Amino acid sequence: MSGFSLHPRLAADTFPITAFPLCHVRLMNDATYPWLILVPARPELAEIIDLDAAQQNILTSEIDAAARALKQVTGCDKLNVAALGNEVRQLHIHVIARFVGDPAWPKPVWGAVPARPYAPDARDQIIRRLQDAFTAISA
Repeated sequence: MSGFSLHPRLAADTFPITAFPLCHVRLMNDATYPWLILVPARPELAEIIDLDAAQQNILTSEIDAAARALKQVTGCDKLNVAALGNEVRQLHIHVIARFVGDPAWPKPVWGAVPARPYAPDARDQIIRRLQDAFTAISA
């Protein structure tokens, strides 16, 4: 979509996985929590209400697909889904795999422990597994 650009902070903190019809799907560079970021590829969005009704429906479907893939790949105990935007205004949705006993459990992940960047092999492996899960979900 013309005029769309990924916020520099999101670009620096995440890795691309795939593109859905509305959103870019990215992996947060924090191996402590398997964590996806969905970014609608539309310019100047800050809130879900900035999308029209049809786009909101697409977003919901894409969050569903991301959550299902993340659950399938990680076997997590709980999924957290949030759109905060307090530090990065560009609309983006967090889909986070949580495990009973993870470093922040049961509290939110923000600020619990410093991010632990993925080792390149682990990053590549989870990206491949998520891509395979997305393919299976869309088939």
